[in-house]
Amino acid sequence: MYTIEQLIKYPYFADLIEKTGLTNITDNLTGLISRPYMLGFAKALLAAKTPFSFVMLDLDNFKFVNDTYGHAAGDGVLRGVSAALTDFMNGSGIVGRFGGDEILMIDLKHIGYDEKKAFFGEMYTCGRVLRRNYDLADCSPFVTGTIGCATYPDDAADFDELFSMIDKTLYRGKSKGRNCYIIYVKEKHKDIVIKKMAGRGICEMMQSIIRQVELVPGAVNKFHSVLPLLMDEVGISDLYYINTNYKMYAVLNNGFREEVPDILHLMRDDIFRTNNIDGIKENAPIFYEVLKKHGIETVLITKIGMRQETDGFIVCAEPRSHRIWQENECAMLYFLAKIISVGIRQDGAALPE
Repeated sequence: MYTIEQLIKYPYFADLIEKTGLTNITDNLTGLISRPYMLGFAKALLAAKTPFSFVMLDLDNFKFVNDTYGHAAGDGVLRGVSAALTDFMNGSGIVGRFGGDEILMIDLKHIGYDEKKAFFGEMYTCGRVLRRNYDLADCSPFVTGTIGCATYPDDAADFDELFSMIDKTLYRGKSKGRNCYIIYVKEKHKDIVIKKMAGRGICEMMQSIIRQVELVPGAVNKFHSVLPLLMDEVGISDLYYINTNYKMYAVLNNGFREEVPDILHLMRDDIFRTNNIDGIKENAPIFYEVLKKHGIETVLITKIGMRQETDGFIVCAEPRSHRIWQENECAMLYFLAKIISVGIRQDGAALPE
């Protein structure tokens, strides 16, 4: 993808190409710069005291693309995103493959906060790189990504510190629901501690839910008990429930009371999720208007009930548009809904008004 003419303007790559040739420093699949040479370029810029923004892009739910459409489609997405991103950079820096579905960018043009914000804002809204379909031979997957960014020397003085910051901001973006960019700001991000998610699998999360609710009487009390865990693991700011009279309440916001009689029109299965509520306007206009009224743009809904019986619904509803609900988050909410349903049958009382 990269040509010698594009790279030799950077002394680091001019020397490399003279010694090893172009093909030895690029990734075979994507044509991007290979990981060792991207990291080497960053360290060379640091040594020369050249300001630059360091960016990590992680494609959202990439495993889903591979599992659903096959690895050939996954490779096609990687090639497509790589080409689109290189074109979007338009000579302002270099794009490289870090590994898997993670892409590194070194940007020598957009250094200030406002410049970075405008650059990423366009990347997420122009439809050229992210939040777009990539047309492949047999499918057209919709691709989004999460970005973490920090800048030398404004944010960090050495490589390890700088890389740690993009790692933290990328983690922050993932914890907010993905499909977003996070620019490092010291006041907001310096104290972020990255959890080792691999060590806390879905089984452990479900065990935590049981510990929070099993000895707590009453459905609403169970919601209050488990909410801090969900706020931490799922990244929600409140939790909502809908009773069998289709009245919707918030766990934290005592003033939230709305009637949503058309919620059933969405629930053809036990779980409904969307990252853009505009899609529900036709089938559930009343529920749509309630969400719009409260500034909610993305929802995850799970039915409370057993078999064909419905005892109500649990709703995660957030104001940030394009939030992507992850499979483990859906599983946690589904599991909680089943526990609440069992509790309702044991108590012999429906969700309260």
